[in-house]
Amino acid sequence: MPAQDELARRRYENLVNRLEGLMRASLKPRYQGYHGQLILSSGDLEEMGALKDVRRAAREAGRRLGWHPKTHLVDARLFVYDDREVPKGISELAAEDAADAIDAELRGDE
Repeated sequence: MPAQDELARRRYENLVNRLEGLMRASLKPRYQGYHGQLILSSGDLEEMGALKDVRRAAREAGRRLGWHPKTHLVDARLFVYDDREVPKGISELAAEDAADAIDAELRGDE
């Protein structure tokens, strides 16, 4: 039985590491670690294992990044995001980036 436990622990640790890597890759350096989010499709979830294990691993991965991680399942997709309060300067920068993206879309820029 202990070998089974060790295997489960290693699988879980690998899942946490994988999710942490995906979360880290989604961060924009200019936001200094804030505005983190990850969306896992139903296919991603099927590949990763039981939903409860993926949620638990995602929360642990988020904490490793300094997040206050929250998870929500919507239409078979798992949303993982950082629920920390964002400093004003970073929030303003993100709002400007969003406005620029909308302007570019409306202009038809690629």
